[in-house]
Amino acid sequence: MRSNALRARPRRRGKPKDDGERSVIADNILNRDFQAERPNQKWLADFTYVWTAEGWLYVAVVLDLFSRRVVGWSMKAERDASLVMDALMMAVWRRGKADALLHHSDQGSQYTSEQFQRLLADNGITCSMSRAGNVWDNSAMESFFSSLKTERAARKVYRTRDEARADVFDYIERFYNPRRRHSKLGYLSPKEFEARAMLA
Repeated sequence: MRSNALRARPRRRGKPKDDGERSVIADNILNRDFQAERPNQKWLADFTYVWTAEGWLYVAVVLDLFSRRVVGWSMKAERDASLVMDALMMAVWRRGKADALLHHSDQGSQYTSEQFQRLLADNGITCSMSRAGNVWDNSAMESFFSSLKTERAARKVYRTRDEARADVFDYIERFYNPRRRHSKLGYLSPKEFEARAMLA
């Protein structure tokens, strides 16, 4: 291998386990109904892991199901409740308070925490959660993370968390929202789909 300049692919790193306490478990109100008739009707949320030479960078995202647009995000070295709360607050700040808004996530300790549940209640948002261990209950969110990893993060070796943050920001705000086409949106980008919906 050395004479042919080949290297073994490093073993995949195991994802950190979530050992936090679950305070509030909500019903699965979304129930895999991944259709939305208007913006700010159904938001999906989750977070993923991006490896860097400094350790994991956690990326939390809030996705509007109507247009598949990322409306809120947060990136931190820690995966506490503030990670997902910051992503939700960005979404509320960008989109404003909405009537009859459903927020769907998994049962991770960050989403079931009292602080996060209080934030939902303060903003009049109804909470929905996937069943334990069932990724299909939030498959549209999983699809976004798959795109992020396949189209960007999996190809990179990040030396620092700041380098990863900048690249994930670039993917979300400069490529995914304004330019990435979706078959479910008639091959429009999330931003274009929303703009056309406003004119209809």
